Amino acid sequence: MSLFHSDETTWTRVKINKIIARLLVLLTVFSPRVHAGERQVIQALYMPLADHYAALVAYERYRDRMTHADFRLRQMRSWPQLRGSFRDDEAELAFIISPMAMDMFRQQPDFRWVSLMHRNGNALAINAQLLRDTPLPKDRKDRLPDNSVALAMKRARKSLGHASVVAVPSLLSTHAVALYKYLRDHHLKLSLGRHRDHAVVMAVEVPPSQSIDFLRRENERGVPASLEQSLPWADSVETSGAGRVGWYSKDVLKWPEGHVECIAIASDRSIRDKTAALREVIAFIHQAAADIEHARTAGGPEMQEIVGLIQRHLPQHGSEAIVQSLRTDIDAINYRHLDTDRPGLQMIMELAVEAGILQQPIDLDAFTDPGFGTTGTPHAATVDGDPRNPEEKHPRTAQTTRRSP
Repeated sequence: MSLFHSDETTWTRVKINKIIARLLVLLTVFSPRVHAGERQVIQALYMPLADHYAALVAYERYRDRMTHADFRLRQMRSWPQLRGSFRDDEAELAFIISPMAMDMFRQQPDFRWVSLMHRNGNALAINAQLLRDTPLPKDRKDRLPDNSVALAMKRARKSLGHASVVAVPSLLSTHAVALYKYLRDHHLKLSLGRHRDHAVVMAVEVPPSQSIDFLRRENERGVPASLEQSLPWADSVETSGAGRVGWYSKDVLKWPEGHVECIAIASDRSIRDKTAALREVIAFIHQAAADIEHARTAGGPEMQEIVGLIQRHLPQHGSEAIVQSLRTDIDAINYRHLDTDRPGLQMIMELAVEAGILQQPIDLDAFTDPGFGTTGTPHAATVDGDPRNPEEKHPRTAQTTRRSP
């Protein structure tokens, strides 16, 4: 009798355990994914530039409100490092200069362009040697790409016997495209990485954070030099006394909403497997971009809050440098209209091919994925939840993407 009772008890416990196990499975399947451990990781690579401020603000303000994405940021020291890390599958997202992204796509098309990070955003600055006899307006907003700097570069070429050096973040950059376009407009030639006959300027790669030191060193040597870099580094040349801004790229590469520069690219794998999480991150970056635009107009405490959020990641960016970079009267950079802009990128690509920066054009239709756009969406809605329905199936999710051997 006791044996029978023991068997019955054991059978009952087994049955109860099975029921509990099934309930746990059902709870796991149908419970909303709201905890960090259940969200999908979206690792993003960025550079210490004003170009990527919207990602920093999105991380600080909105990462805890994301229900699909576990948003993470990783700072890179140089563009080659960022390129290599993305190629090594160390991130789902990368914020990158558009000519470099197009060059990568030409070699291995296993990622897509999903958003802009900003528009405009770089400038040419010249050192004291080039400033001699170069009339520049006192206010930076009045400095336009006329022939003043071009003539100074031409004089430097004559005195040196060869081209003066300009520091660019990469030869595969929008900065190099802007420089080429400026010189072409004034009937002058640019060389890329090596001296060439008749070129007045030779572009060399210098990481943004080292570019001001480069300009100072050339000053001390008495050698004319310049840099074409992103904000705030170009503006910091002036605030630090190392030189002066000659012109802003927005006035060289003219485009209705501002020219394309840094873009966000996402791996095909993340587009396929992490659609909702990726869409959520892009939506909140666009929201943060709108926050920056509002703050730079409002000024005061709202602007100071934005500065503080940026400096949590980039303490080397001084408050004055950030504020000067975001001046609305100059509008040297903007964070508006961040959906993919194919015609805007085509202008950059055509100039880059003409300059020899890119070897050949790419298929922009294949490169572009407009499925992550937020145009026409009220920004408040993107904060409370993705209005585009993050669970909606993305057109690329049905595709199987493979790396080239």
